Amino acid sequence: MLPLNLPTFAVKVTEKEGKRLILDIIRRKYVTLTPEEWVRQHFINYLIVVKKYPHELIANEISIKLNNTTKRCDTIIYDHFINPLMIVEYKAPHIEITKNVFDQIARYNMSLRVKYLTVSNGINHFCCKIDYNTQTYSFLKEIPEYNKLEE
Repeated sequence: MLPLNLPTFAVKVTEKEGKRLILDIIRRKYVTLTPEEWVRQHFINYLIVVKKYPHELIANEISIKLNNTTKRCDTIIYDHFINPLMIVEYKAPHIEITKNVFDQIARYNMSLRVKYLTVSNGINHFCCKIDYNTQTYSFLKEIPEYNKLEE
């Protein structure tokens, strides 16, 4: 897999029936190792180890209802009351992060109304904070530490 702009860690990879699998520490199971999953596992490790996000408040592949359809968010970060706080969308490292990617995560947010939207392809990471009072958003210089999310 490609090197990422994220800290390395002891990735657990195995092979079963000719398929490479990676351990998802949040779902506690091995999942198919795709470039996007490689990014997800590294980004989650970064959130937990560097940004001090409690792993108990992180969920992967969460189904949401949106306009009578079911969509899946890559990762949702919750506050201590289990209210959604951040949506994270992952792309493979070779996928450019464009306005279309943010449009996708913004559509998911119509249902969840989180304060933060984050997108990463493992190389570039973008996070914006939404202010519902002024109906504006601003891009942050870096991903906030968990204890700064609820300020």
